[in-house]
Order: sequence, then structure tokens, then C-alpha cells
Amino acid sequence: MYPLLRLPWQMWRHRKDPPLGVLDTHVSRHVCWPWDLDFWMELNNGRTLTLYDMGRVPMARRMGLMGVMARQRWGMTVAGSSVRYRRRVRAFDRIEMRSRGVGWDGRFIYVEQSMWVRGDCTSHALLRMAVAGGAGIVPPAEVMREMGVDPVSPPLPDWVGAWIMAEQVRPWPPTGER
Repeated sequence: MYPLLRLPWQMWRHRKDPPLGVLDTHVSRHVCWPWDLDFWMELNNGRTLTLYDMGRVPMARRMGLMGVMARQRWGMTVAGSSVRYRRRVRAFDRIEMRSRGVGWDGRFIYVEQSMWVRGDCTSHALLRMAVAGGAGIVPPAEVMREMGVDPVSPPLPDWVGAWIMAEQVRPWPPTGER
């Protein structure tokens, strides 16, 4: 099943799941199909990111973010990501994905996701998400207020803060210099 079929399946599969808090973990299950593989017969790194989408969207619906975005005519986009790959995922492996919010700052909402096969973590992702409206990025505190959540983020884990700091000193646009 390509992503156009997978996403509706995940939304249908989790349609009756109870609501989540913004920091709660959403667990979803996926299969690595043969068309998800690369030349080395393992899950393609680009498809890994697509599968992570399949976990984040139902999570956002369960926590009430999708409803708020629809009412406000906002959208959501990935504004940055870092993925650590540690184990191979092969054809027909059954994947358990865990997705959760870890906090927010003045511009972004931070989401942590991981994939697990037979009890081993195969990859771990940190993403910064932006909610955007007609005037640009919507401050996460405003998004949280609309969701009925305390607009003050819990403290971000140190490793997330270090990633944020590294992103702040990364040149943009890239210079192409060594």
C-alpha cells in the first residue's frame, strides 16, 4: 500500500482510540512492504520518513490538533528533522511506531518518534513541526491555547535543547564552503 492508502488506513484504524494529551505516546503498527525497500533490501531511508508521517497524523488527530487546525484553517509542516538509524528493517517486518510530543518553544513543536521491530529500536527521529496560518508560523503557545492546553511548555530534554542550539548555528542558506 502506498502512502495514499496507508494514511487513510491509519486514520481509520485509530478512529476510536481515546484522546491523547500533547505529551502522551501514540502507538501504531506498520508493515515494511517490498516496495518500501532500497537496493540493499532494507527499508529505504526516505520511506522511513514517510512511515513516520503515518504515525504523526493520527497522533495529531488524537490530541485534538487536527480539529483546531481545521477550524483555524491552519496547516502543519515539518521544519526540521534528525533521524538516527540503528537496525535494518526488512521486507514484511512488523513495525511498532511510538510517536509523542516532547514540548515546544516560541516557533516549533518538537515530536519524538521511534520504530521498533521484535523489541529492538531500529530508528529514532526528532522533528520540529510548525503550524502555519495565513500570516506565517503560528506561535505554539497560541496553538496550545486553542487546544485547551497550558501554553507553557514543559522543559525540553537536554538532548532536544542541544539539537535546537546546533540548528541555530547551522548556516542558512548553506554556503557550500568547507
